[in-house]
Amino acid sequence: MEYGKLGNTDIEVSKLCVGCMSFGKAGTMHDWTLDEAESENVIKHALDLGYNFFDTANGYSAGTSEEYLGKALKKNVARNQVVIASKVYFNEGRLSRQAIMREIDGTLSRLGTDYLDLYIIHRFDYDTPIEETMEALHDLVKAGKVRALGASAMYGYHTDS
Repeated sequence: MEYGKLGNTDIEVSKLCVGCMSFGKAGTMHDWTLDEAESENVIKHALDLGYNFFDTANGYSAGTSEEYLGKALKKNVARNQVVIASKVYFNEGRLSRQAIMREIDGTLSRLGTDYLDLYIIHRFDYDTPIEETMEALHDLVKAGKVRALGASAMYGYHTDS
């Protein structure tokens, strides 16, 4: 497996990331999800191949993707040997400060960890000022709950402010 730095951080990641959208309880997002045992098999196989980077989201299968990932990692690898990314958006309050603070605690609890390596905003929130969102994310980094930040499914001009 090849490894590199995550953006301009010191976080070392496998150059391929395991996406966990298909892990979780069926019917909560899709009917084609993998159950907990199947998800653990995929995660263990990925670890055996040298993958150390896993991506999930609070909205994947109503949070059960995060639960399955957290349980499998805890059984198979030390926390400091993996890089966990999760995303936030699909919730009541979207990317408001209040929603971000609530959702990070839920994500950390479901994953069974006290920090995320990468926290990604999953869409642009047209109803919340970007400054409010960015200040909340900055505070998560300062509090040690998040090591690095990212954004997905948005245009570059959304962050021009």
